[in-house]
Amino acid sequence: MQPVPLDSMDTRMLEVLQGHGRISNLELAAAVGLSPAQCSRRHHRLEEEGVIARYEARLRPAAVGLRVMAFVQIAMERGHVRDFKRFRQAVTQLPDVLECHSVTGDVDYVLKVIARDLEALSTFLTEKLSALPGVSMVRSSVCLEELKAGAGLPLSQAGR
Repeated sequence: MQPVPLDSMDTRMLEVLQGHGRISNLELAAAVGLSPAQCSRRHHRLEEEGVIARYEARLRPAAVGLRVMAFVQIAMERGHVRDFKRFRQAVTQLPDVLECHSVTGDVDYVLKVIARDLEALSTFLTEKLSALPGVSMVRSSVCLEELKAGAGLPLSQAGR
C-alpha cells in the first residue's frame, strides 16, 4: 500500500480521532477549525483511502475477566517453509492472540496473548501454540503491568 498524502489538517483530524473515535462531526470540525461539511468530506476521504482502518471500543481486560497478558516468542523448525504459511493461517484464528509479529533475531514470531489466569495461559501455550505446524520453541514472559494498551479483546474467551 502506498502512503496516502496527508496535509496538516488531515493529520490534526487523525490525532483527534485516535483519542476520540466516537466524536461527532460537529465536535471534530470545531476541534480542528473546519466547517462541518469540509470536515465530513475529509473524514470520509480518509476512511475511503484506508487511512482509518476501523473504529473500536477499547476494553479493560480485568473488567471482563482477562487478567493475564503475556508476550510469547515462537521459533519455527528450520527447513519447513510450508509450515510458516500454515502457522500464519492458524495463529490468526486464535482469539487469545491479540497481536502476532514476524520478527528478526533468535525467534521468528512474537505474540501478545491474553488469558483469564495463569492456568488458562499455560493450557493455551502447551495445548494450542506448541501444537501449531512447524513450532519448535515457545517461550513466554508474563506482563506485570501494561503501560499502553493496544488491540480489542476476544470477549468470547473472557471469563468472569
